[in-house]
Amino acid sequence: MKKSVLFSTMAAAALVLSACGQAPEKAPATDSSSDGSGSADYSNFKACMVSDEGGFDDRSFNQSGFEGLKKAESELGVKVQTAESRSPGDYQQNIDSLINQNCNLIIGVGFLLNNAIRDSAKANPDVNFALIDSRITEGQGDTFKVLDLPNAKPLVFNTAEAGYLAGYVAAGMSESGKLGTFGGMDLPSVKIFMDGFEDGMKKYNEDNGKSVTLAGWSKESQTGQFVGNFSDTNKGKQITENMLAQGVDIVMPVAGPVGSGTVAAVKEAKKGAVVWVDSDGFKSTSDGDVMLTSVVKEIGQSVFDTVKSSAEGKYTAEAYVGTIENGGVAMAEFHDFDSKVPAELKEAVEKLKQQIVSGEIKVETKNQP
Repeated sequence: MKKSVLFSTMAAAALVLSACGQAPEKAPATDSSSDGSGSADYSNFKACMVSDEGGFDDRSFNQSGFEGLKKAESELGVKVQTAESRSPGDYQQNIDSLINQNCNLIIGVGFLLNNAIRDSAKANPDVNFALIDSRITEGQGDTFKVLDLPNAKPLVFNTAEAGYLAGYVAAGMSESGKLGTFGGMDLPSVKIFMDGFEDGMKKYNEDNGKSVTLAGWSKESQTGQFVGNFSDTNKGKQITENMLAQGVDIVMPVAGPVGSGTVAAVKEAKKGAVVWVDSDGFKSTSDGDVMLTSVVKEIGQSVFDTVKSSAEGKYTAEAYVGTIENGGVAMAEFHDFDSKVPAELKEAVEKLKQQIVSGEIKVETKNQP
């Protein structure tokens, strides 16, 4: 959930995944084995990463990717290099710099890097790439299409599933019967969180004969409130303050660092709670006391797995799709709220989780990655 070019609804619907779950390993694009025996010489492999303009300390998206890269460095012994972007104009320049530093694998964090990753992959067939949170695409409107490049791997996440669980819990925990959500930008990978959240709320209403409502988003019309970027914390705070004034008591900001504005508003109001996104907000921020739960993308693990398979000569460009079933997405623990969440609500959510894994419940959205 970060910045990107705007896609139409038709374009969003076109983002059909080529795989479900962990992508199977195919014949290697490169072989880093030192002796041909298949045992990887990790120390000769260089994994690199480019942030979007949020930077690696955004307590959300970029930070999760960075932690996965550092885990690969510490546990596998691969060499790593990063390039932090401060504006969209840095993306291509940073990737070019990493190519010149002989990186074997270059990972772009966030779909605003789509164009730079795509063009670099085409121009450098001997370098492997990965893009977090988007398929590789080109064109817009009638010319929009998804590309399958042999050296560009998408790492995408079906966050609607985890959002569904969070929406159910939030509805069950709301004292006012009013939930709220808003996005950073009007993008498929933002709206997918909100779609799942609304569906989970509706499921709670159906199961319990309630009428909890959602401010800030309508799945049916695909319209709602957006900040317009992922950096205006003050606007995020203002949107949250307006929701709290209308009686909303649990808010899910799908806006990266802008979510800190929501946290500030909830803390100042001394009421309500927050559902964080991307990372476990209880762990990634210092505001765990207001975090009911989080809709987590296991970005770090997907990065680690991609680096590991690449270093072992098993790179494949087939899409990795994070789901509840394969652990690529999850609803975080309740942490400080654990004692406040009724046992029957916990049991209901666990049952829903198993039904999603089994396929009995299918969480569907136009914004499927």
